[in-house]
Amino acid sequence: MRKNFKPSAWLLPAPVLIIGSYNEDGTANAMTAAWGAMSDYTQIFLALDFSHKTAANILKRKAFTVSVVDANHVKEADYVGMVSGNDICDKVENAELHVIKSKHVDAPYFSEFPMTFECRVAQVDMEKERVFGDIINISVEEHVLDEQGQIDRNKLNPICIDSVSGTYCKVTEAIGKSFHEGTVFKK
Repeated sequence: MRKNFKPSAWLLPAPVLIIGSYNEDGTANAMTAAWGAMSDYTQIFLALDFSHKTAANILKRKAFTVSVVDANHVKEADYVGMVSGNDICDKVENAELHVIKSKHVDAPYFSEFPMTFECRVAQVDMEKERVFGDIINISVEEHVLDEQGQIDRNKLNPICIDSVSGTYCKVTEAIGKSFHEGTVFKK
């Protein structure tokens, strides 16, 4: 038997992402977002409340970064998601994040997070408060790569958020191979 619920943001799992942007005065801003995903092979989609400082920064600079949060930096990610850049101007400093200026877009990223997508705004939906960014570069720390130079999920140690229970979870256990497990069924 199933139970029905009202519409909610329960699509599981949701990645925990740090959105980097520059404020008007050139200082770095960071915001945690869980409503982001790939919208194409070379494009990222973000659903942002446009009252956030980050949204204003992105609209002005036409660029942003998206970093994948790892299990070692849950506290920092949680903090920059809890406080607003509209209220706390030095939240990046308070979270003890180290700013790196992107060489590819007009936005910062943070050395604590080992994988970052550097994006240029491609499209903005003002009515639905959505931003699409073309991926210009993906910056990955070498310590999270395997012997073949590919991202090793276990070394990256990404987290997701369970929006039903409000908890952060690791995303490391493999349970099967994509485009292989289904071969047991007839075509």
